[in-house]
Amino acid sequence: MSYCLHSESDWDTGPIYVRENGKLHVVNQGAGGVQNVTAKTRPFRLFSRGFSVELCMNREDDRARRQRTDHFIFTYTKEGNLRYSAKSLFSLVLGYISDNVDHIDSLIGFPEQIAEKLFSAAEARQKFTEPVTGLRALQKFTEAYGNLVLCSLCLRNRYLVISEKLEEIKSFRELTCLDLSCCKLGDEHELLEHLTKEALSSVKRLLLKDNSLSDAGLRRMTAPVRVLKKGLENLLVLDLSCNPKITDVGIGYLLSFKKLNCLDISGTGLKDVSAVIKRIQTQIGLVHSKVPLKEFDHSNCKTEGWAEQTVLQWEQAVMESIKPQDNLRTAALHFYGKTHRIEEVVKCKLVEAETKACGSLQFYKEKVQNCHLTLKKEVAGSHDLKNSKKRALAEQERERTSKQKHLCLTVEDWDLLNTY
Repeated sequence: MSYCLHSESDWDTGPIYVRENGKLHVVNQGAGGVQNVTAKTRPFRLFSRGFSVELCMNREDDRARRQRTDHFIFTYTKEGNLRYSAKSLFSLVLGYISDNVDHIDSLIGFPEQIAEKLFSAAEARQKFTEPVTGLRALQKFTEAYGNLVLCSLCLRNRYLVISEKLEEIKSFRELTCLDLSCCKLGDEHELLEHLTKEALSSVKRLLLKDNSLSDAGLRRMTAPVRVLKKGLENLLVLDLSCNPKITDVGIGYLLSFKKLNCLDISGTGLKDVSAVIKRIQTQIGLVHSKVPLKEFDHSNCKTEGWAEQTVLQWEQAVMESIKPQDNLRTAALHFYGKTHRIEEVVKCKLVEAETKACGSLQFYKEKVQNCHLTLKKEVAGSHDLKNSKKRALAEQERERTSKQKHLCLTVEDWDLLNTY
């Protein structure tokens, strides 16, 4: 019986061993004879000269190896050769800080350009999606940079994101546009109470369509503006459509928004529509629009700012967490012949269709056109001087009466103020 070892090299075939009568003999191929194994032979080479060995690291050191390889940038040349170059010191420091962004004490006074890069690096590592550390890191950015982190937030039909990331959403400051349409929040939701805080006094556009609001919710939301002159005092656009529990009493609370330019109360439970239209026109100067306004098409409000991708990561995380539950639920619904989730989506569309059928109640403020006829101005100048005195006296009387109205608070208003 014979056994041979062949090498990959042609000129160095190696020795050949032959077993005969229980003894090994080496066959010399050059001479064609057989020699005893005890004879002096060339050193045996187990591997060919082109053989190479790669030392592999343990799995426990994979993280350390990844950190070392992150210090280099690997590229390919035109010839197909692998080429690497070292990263800059700024990139290395930026990566290290972004990995430990939750340990930052404060970013107040830090340059905005570098802070934006730091936020993007932490966002790429999904640091803001972590439950506890993500909230703490996000608060450091919002405290220092305000609306640069997020100036506009669209959470239309994102009630799951609101329930899962409520504290993170409340950490945003100086928002100018907030869309909470079709979220079914209700009057007692914590986010609606947060709207009256000073952190969101900069909101100019608020969309609360189809949120199951009633007169009590509007009274609570407008209390700081009506009494303390705080809260949503800079509001310009307000959408309260598809809230059938809002009645004529609730519309009276909205008259405290003196800066309001556009208002949508379509699909509410108004009893005397003509009286409400006249009241809105006389007290806050808004005119009923016969055509739909572009301010309420929900296309202008989008999530904008540094945290735009962060909000998308939150949505993806929420959708992934409910996927297995959705599969079991939809399978059960299909088994019993029910389509509950589809009905929820269709219901919102049906409400919109009903409001269109009943007619839209959208209001806007007319722009005063300046008269360019100088002759008429000179003739009317004397009359304006006389009328200005009368207007000044009338305004003083209105201020006195308005102060008296504000001082005459109900017991419910005093109880509401004591909660702040």
